[in-house]
Amino acid sequence: MARVLFSDMVAYAGDQIRIGLEKDDLFTRLKREIEQIRVFFERNVDPALPGAERIFNFALVDVLIARNRRVSTSIW
Repeated sequence: MARVLFSDMVAYAGDQIRIGLEKDDLFTRLKREIEQIRVFFERNVDPALPGAERIFNFALVDVLIARNRRVSTSIW
């Protein structure tokens, strides 16, 4: 679910993700959107799921950052 939610974010905020990576302010720039996804995820995933927070964070990094590794940025 987390990957799908972040993939949707990429579909509508792709330019903001690229700019955030270039300017090294991705998490500040998309703070509101990431928090909305976090709230939705937490409300719709069984709280007993082991590692739910780890799953969420991995999806965030994988979808928003790793898939955009071709973006020219000073952070890598």
